[in-house]
Amino acid sequence: MTIKVAVIGAAGRMGRTVCDAVSQAEDLELVAQIDAGVSIEGNLNGAQVAVEFTVPAVTEANVHALLDCGVDVVVGTTGWTEESLARVGEHADATRRSVIIAPNYGLSAVLLMSFAEKAAPYFESVEVIELHHPEKVDAPSGTATTTAKRISAARVAAGVAASPDATQIDPEGARGANVEGVHVHAVRLRGLNAHEEVLLGNPAEQLVLRQDSFDRTSFMPGVLLAIRNVMGRGGLTYGLDKVIDL
Repeated sequence: MTIKVAVIGAAGRMGRTVCDAVSQAEDLELVAQIDAGVSIEGNLNGAQVAVEFTVPAVTEANVHALLDCGVDVVVGTTGWTEESLARVGEHADATRRSVIIAPNYGLSAVLLMSFAEKAAPYFESVEVIELHHPEKVDAPSGTATTTAKRISAARVAAGVAASPDATQIDPEGARGANVEGVHVHAVRLRGLNAHEEVLLGNPAEQLVLRQDSFDRTSFMPGVLLAIRNVMGRGGLTYGLDKVIDL
């Protein structure tokens, strides 16, 4: 069966890459390319699944509009909160549609988050560094925030104490963001694309987990996987790890 796909944010960097990937897939058909200034309603051309890659300021409204149009949705835009995820989940249930939202569609990034979550309870210290191109509008990245939250939850469940930190004076915020007790540092540097490191430390040993996405095409296998698996799932699925059953 051929799946008819619309891309929202089609003129953006990620949107263009998604359009190319969908067009080259034998089991997918690109039927609509929608960007800013074009209404979603009335322009989906029979799409069954919409892929949304825009910006945090408009992504939730786009997803609600797509659900109202009766299509399932795959979302790659970051910046989601617990409250906005809950609203989308309720809307998906009410419309009997399916939504997959993932902070990262790179398979290496998904695996890194899973490995970090498993390793975190066994180390005294843990910190996250995310590195991106300077055009990225949100910091820390959705991937890093999700990684930190999963690490924190795993450590709390295992009864592990907070990472030791004697810092008392930090007027410039050098210690980075504190995401549920895990420090996250954001780097914005020309020449980078999307990268993440998780540093885990014990006395006399260190584990470093790192993934690098050198080009936007690295996210496409995960996006295509989500497109092929979103229909019929029901409700909201957050994280590609749920799709590949890690």
